[in-house]
Amino acid sequence: MTVDNNQHLAEIGEMNGPKEKLIRMCRQNPLALISAVVILLMILLAILAPVIAPYGEAQQDLAERLQPPSAAHLFGTDELGRDVFTRILYGSRISLVIGIIPSAISLAVGILMGLSAGYFGSWVDYLIMRLADVMLSFPSLLLSMVIMFTLGRYANSVLCIFIALSMVGWASVARVVRSHTLSLKEEEYVEAAHSIGVSSPTILVRHILPNCVPSLIVLYTLNVPSCILSESTLSFLGIGVQPPMASWGLMINQSKQFLFTKPWLALAPSITIMIVVLAFNFLGDGLRDVLDPYLQRG
Repeated sequence: MTVDNNQHLAEIGEMNGPKEKLIRMCRQNPLALISAVVILLMILLAILAPVIAPYGEAQQDLAERLQPPSAAHLFGTDELGRDVFTRILYGSRISLVIGIIPSAISLAVGILMGLSAGYFGSWVDYLIMRLADVMLSFPSLLLSMVIMFTLGRYANSVLCIFIALSMVGWASVARVVRSHTLSLKEEEYVEAAHSIGVSSPTILVRHILPNCVPSLIVLYTLNVPSCILSESTLSFLGIGVQPPMASWGLMINQSKQFLFTKPWLALAPSITIMIVVLAFNFLGDGLRDVLDPYLQRG
């Protein structure tokens, strides 16, 4: 009888493994699968931009300026005769990296802050949560702009965006991790680890953090498009990525004067941003459906 129970538990564990959850997501939510493919395709295009792009990133041809979409220029040309399709490919490098890396940095900082606040409590919890409240009390875009203006004289625009977006995103992650930690540290297996003398860092890393991972994965996939949109907004306002570099937000900013006469200049990067943001959001929804234990119980 014991052997049968062990086999049954092993089968349940296999059914709830990462591979099985991924397969279940693909079957239950084809839109999430399509979104994952779109994201991987965009990352691949960004990596292979020098190979795929038909022209140089800053290659100008004033005789071909402001040309509509054609076989020679898939998305047309801008006011300097640069190929818009090529600029989008190269711009994806900056826009995606600015979306992915600052989100990872803010996630790491938020995890550290949230674990410390939830586990140690007392003045540590009070200090960290009040700092998070201060960060969340400012509109993220306004706070990013203040940081950009402050750091602008000391670093290039891309580095400033990295720092700004990393600093404004950790507070919401810390709150989520703290709430998980407060509930998990009362579980019997955590108390048992305490009773046998397991150190606090080991308990946090081996027992509490792994149970936060599903929520963190979903939160990360939802934070990436937020960073992409923030970068686009900062570049559109003229305080983000600076020429001659290309980013989707900068392309929209440079094309605003031709919005009604040459709409393809703004439409191409705008639609690209929309597709990528929707893909990350749909993927986040799909991951939440298979990773969230509360939804699974329902």
